Amino acid sequence: MTEVDVTARFAAGDQVRTTRFDPPHHCRLPRYARGAVGIIVEPQGSHPLPDDRARGLPAVPEPVYTVRFHARELFGGGDHSVTVDIWESHLAAEAT
Repeated sequence: MTEVDVTARFAAGDQVRTTRFDPPHHCRLPRYARGAVGIIVEPQGSHPLPDDRARGLPAVPEPVYTVRFHARELFGGGDHSVTVDIWESHLAAEAT
């Protein structure tokens, strides 16, 4: 595959909200993290979205980010954090 320069929309420290949807196919965004607010830890480069590749769609790279969530945001309790690698198409900017 040819290297493609994809500009990242988010940077470390940005607050984001994950999309809230339930597609009829496999999705790399865990159900427990849908609609949750987190903080970008760091960009992980650009990679094709496996959801699309598995369905035979073109392998178009998009930025991937490590996002940190408070456990209480995801599970309603807990004093720890959880990190998840999330593709940019599953994220939106969240006002602080």
